[in-house]
Amino acid sequence: MLLVRHGRTNANAQGVLAGWTPGVSLDDKGRQQAADLALRLGDVPLTGAVVSPLDRTRETADILLAGRPDIPRHEDVRLGECDYGDWTGRDLKSLAKEPLWKVVQGHPSAAAFPGGETMTSMQHRAVSAIREWNGTWGEDARYLVVSHGDVIKAVLADALGMHLDQFQRIHVDPCSLSVIEYTPTRPFVVRLNDTGGGTEGLKPASRSRRARRSSDATVGGGAGA
Repeated sequence: MLLVRHGRTNANAQGVLAGWTPGVSLDDKGRQQAADLALRLGDVPLTGAVVSPLDRTRETADILLAGRPDIPRHEDVRLGECDYGDWTGRDLKSLAKEPLWKVVQGHPSAAAFPGGETMTSMQHRAVSAIREWNGTWGEDARYLVVSHGDVIKAVLADALGMHLDQFQRIHVDPCSLSVIEYTPTRPFVVRLNDTGGGTEGLKPASRSRRARRSSDATVGGGAGA
């Protein structure tokens, strides 16, 4: 299974928790990210694709599958973004001051978003969807899933045998590729957060980036950024 997070959006760039907000589309960089990944995946045979029903994931899938009409495409609401409830549309910097933010970062299995869902239920629905699609397409399938940062991290945590409380240790960049091979006995994580092998992300972070990282309020993802 090839797990792809949607490309960058204006909400990502501005540090806004988009959640299920309609009309959140890729920005220019996000579209370029998707186009670059489409080139990398161009010669990879795919049994099918499963896409979150949100605009930004649909748009990413459109770019990834352009020119490949033979690949069956399905939408699955269970792979949609976590329902952040009353947090939806708010600035991550302000959310980082909420008491619940520390729970989301340090004990996510206990986190329940006001007016939304729990992170545990998000993981359960996403992993259940993956298991079902694995059964639908069989052992020899090679399929694409286009989803969201927290959802992908939750699926990866399950594949790694990690408790959900550890999933904040996983980082998933916009339009990154993660790959899980499922076998009859156990899953194997083959790739994680693959963005093409460049070295830009390995350079020392600026002081402002280090400050954001140390506060667990990194801009660019969901509440579990």
